[in-house]
Amino acid sequence: MNQHTDIVAFVRQGAEARGIRLSEVAFPDEIVLAPGAAARLPVYLKGKGHRRVLLVGDPITMAAAKGDGLAEALRGLGIVAETTLVKPNAAGDVVADEASVVQTLLDIQKHGADVAVAIGAGTLHDIVRYAAFSAGLPFVSVPTAPSVDGFTSKGAPLLIRGDKITVAAIGPSAIFADTDVLSRAPALMVAAGFGDMLGKYTSLFDWKVGHAIGEEDYDSYVAALTAGALAECVANVEAIGERTPEGIETLMRALIVSGLAMLIFGQSHSASGAEHHLSHYWEMELLRTGRRQVLHGAKVGAACAVIAEHYRHWLGLAAADDAFEAAAALNARLGDRLPEIAAWLGEIPTASRIRELLQIAGGPDLPEALGIGAELVARSLREADEIRPGRKTLLRFINGRS
Repeated sequence: MNQHTDIVAFVRQGAEARGIRLSEVAFPDEIVLAPGAAARLPVYLKGKGHRRVLLVGDPITMAAAKGDGLAEALRGLGIVAETTLVKPNAAGDVVADEASVVQTLLDIQKHGADVAVAIGAGTLHDIVRYAAFSAGLPFVSVPTAPSVDGFTSKGAPLLIRGDKITVAAIGPSAIFADTDVLSRAPALMVAAGFGDMLGKYTSLFDWKVGHAIGEEDYDSYVAALTAGALAECVANVEAIGERTPEGIETLMRALIVSGLAMLIFGQSHSASGAEHHLSHYWEMELLRTGRRQVLHGAKVGAACAVIAEHYRHWLGLAAADDAFEAAAALNARLGDRLPEIAAWLGEIPTASRIRELLQIAGGPDLPEALGIGAELVARSLREADEIRPGRKTLLRFINGRS
């Protein structure tokens, strides 16, 4: 499962078996998931005719991927290679905000780059994919941690004046996921990647609800592809928590497949539901109060358990004969689909099981462990659906806004 053909052909074959045409899906030219994959970057860029490359990361990610060695290898092939180290904000975090994007854009212009290479995890990819998109350049992905499923994304979640918005960007022309590098990623980043995958339990549920009640488009193949990647991660949670080579490859493969599933559908419904809305809400609050950021996948994993618990509580109220006004309104909105939706929710692990899986993967399981207090959690359950008002999650129905 090391080569591009293994992952993309797997996705294509499944789609073709269901009569789905993928001719318009912009898959990466090459996906390499293997030991030493990063060493193939210079030859790939040379083969594509690139002459001026900008490597973008931070001091930690550049060291992890041996960025200096990559730059020297590029220069050995006659390619001009420059480096941008994205500066942290006042709290000491590298974030995908206006300042980071502009810094990268200015260096693209300064060095006359014809391709940008993102060396890092999710945040650095979001910065580079939008900067490259704005400059009209391709970008290439060199992940340094299996921490998110957004490496293949064509959208960039950016912080603009403190608000989290997702804007159109560009997907990578290639991904070089070096398992030697990924296996050295901090344990919490590996656990965050598992948490991002675990969030598919509630995102896939929300997508079913949005389709059944909110008339959202739905793709059963994309849903099945994502569910399969999730199941593989859960089945290998011990190996992932122990960061074995097999566990890391399983996790990274699942993250890539989840990303490709989003590319096929053209939207993030399969991988992002109410658990992501809570995560984004918490992130914006931490920024507003000048606090250090928390890994995206760690927030998503904890939020998945919160949402699963919240949904069971509210569906129980909606089904009760003596339901109060808000629960009665939910009952009326779900109508005769309520038993079916309750059955779908029954297929999701309980909140306690989700938290147990997070612990096995080596990550925090409760919002409090992330510095997110009960008041913020309660407020996010009331307000976070407004982050994506067009997304028909059960949380939005509970809050009476759909």
